[in-house]
Amino acid sequence: MSLEARFATALERMLAGQIPDRLAVAVSGGGDSLALLGLACDWAEGRGCDIHALTVDHGLRPEAADEALIVAREAVRMGAQHRTLKWRQWDGKGNLQAAAREARYRLMRGYCTDHGIKAILLGHTQDDQAETVLMRLARGSGVDGLAAMPEGRYGTDDILRPLLAEPRSDLRIWLTRQGMRWVEDPTNDDPRYDRVRARRLLTQLAPFGLDASRLAETAAAMARARVALGARAAELADAIVTDRRGIVLFDRDRLAAVEEETRLRLVAHGLACLSGAPYKPRLATLTATLDRALQGRGGTLQGCRLIPWRDRLVMAREAKAVERQEIPADGTAFWDGRWRISLPDVPGATIRVLGEEGVAMIDRSGSLPHAALLSFPGVWLGPTLIAAPDLWNAELLVCEYAASAVFHASVNSR
Repeated sequence: MSLEARFATALERMLAGQIPDRLAVAVSGGGDSLALLGLACDWAEGRGCDIHALTVDHGLRPEAADEALIVAREAVRMGAQHRTLKWRQWDGKGNLQAAAREARYRLMRGYCTDHGIKAILLGHTQDDQAETVLMRLARGSGVDGLAAMPEGRYGTDDILRPLLAEPRSDLRIWLTRQGMRWVEDPTNDDPRYDRVRARRLLTQLAPFGLDASRLAETAAAMARARVALGARAAELADAIVTDRRGIVLFDRDRLAAVEEETRLRLVAHGLACLSGAPYKPRLATLTATLDRALQGRGGTLQGCRLIPWRDRLVMAREAKAVERQEIPADGTAFWDGRWRISLPDVPGATIRVLGEEGVAMIDRSGSLPHAALLSFPGVWLGPTLIAAPDLWNAELLVCEYAASAVFHASVNSR
């Protein structure tokens, strides 16, 4: 089967029989993304699907602007629309690759929202998948981490990866036959980056049978296992987890009694719901923290607290993680990414944590542990606490709790 036919089969499987009127393609100018653009344009021709090629110029290399122009010319030649999205917000702090990646996704998703596009095609290959597996092995990842990158499903995910089963070398051969030239990013050979070191390690492991295709098979097997484990976690969640909108309570004895993989999965999911963190904590750290909590000592992880309380293990946001967050109580934004609250007819009211001062004003009669309430949002007018959702004078408020933070609604989707 030709590369074009394999690409069409993979993309149509991800589209589940739908032919969207437009799709976005992330194109850096490198070989993988340029091949993706060419294959996508070939596929879209005659199907009534417009291709929008998106290039992000991070402003980190002087050559980037010229490379974006090269991509624009290629895109137009192939029949795609092209847009260069610029990022100029790097402050020199933190992890550059992570910040640049986050910026790429944010800019591309913003463009898609503005243009009614529901999915972005990315040019990740079998080699990228194998490199990801190696890096996550080195970090001690469990099943979810080793499942690596999903291919995605249209209507469920906004990221689709139709080249995930294709070796990078096959794409280069195809580009050469098409007479197309691509740009090599110098960072792809910079050993300071984990992915570059993983790429080099793959060449050393190949003689032992650990080549890109074998590691990609491992990722596929882990992805199947993740589905089964997610179903098991969702089944148990109904029996042992209570979601109090912002506070998650586990039946401590029943949680301790279930198999460790499911126990860790449930707790990691709770952390993700409350903190909004895009990645799970390191497996070793999660295991150690949960073990201490089940022994009655509690702990903190990913901006959340685990609090042993009566026959429960209570999970709540860590007060320190949200103590500086304060926004108007006008319903226009989510506080801590979870609560959207408005207090009609009270201008100047703001949302901030209850803290010790706010908790002291609320008589909960022991229905929740004191430590779990410290990080809960309250609506204040200056120094005066007016209300707190679900806790005190809640009828005065119009509240929305983000669907992504609802434990049971998303337990089988992360």
